Amino acid sequence: QVRLVESGGGLVQPGGSLRLSCAASGTIFSIYAMGWYRQAPGKQRELVALITSGGMINYADSVKGRFTISRDDAKNTVTLQMNSLKPEDTAVYYCNAKSRSLAYWGQGTQVTVSS
Repeated sequence: QVRLVESGGGLVQPGGSLRLSCAASGTIFSIYAMGWYRQAPGKQRELVALITSGGMINYADSVKGRFTISRDDAKNTVTLQMNSLKPEDTAVYYCNAKSRSLAYWGQGTQVTVSS
């Protein structure tokens, strides 16, 4: 089992920045990718950013150039730096970890972008 604990999130004005962090514990040797998804009210959960153990990174088109994902293998954490936030970034953000056979999810953290 893998446990994911998220931190960060909150309320920010348009154009502002937030930083999300996710700490993994448990059978983390099985994990080959970690990332962030988000779900806005009435919408499906969507990929925001993903980073593999080999360092490959994938971003949703809507966040390219504004969000940066990074990982610290020594601390078993993945971080999402979000800049130039827009109201349409408002959603619950979920940390995700993937093994070959399972996907693990954090409990989610609310990000609200509003003036």
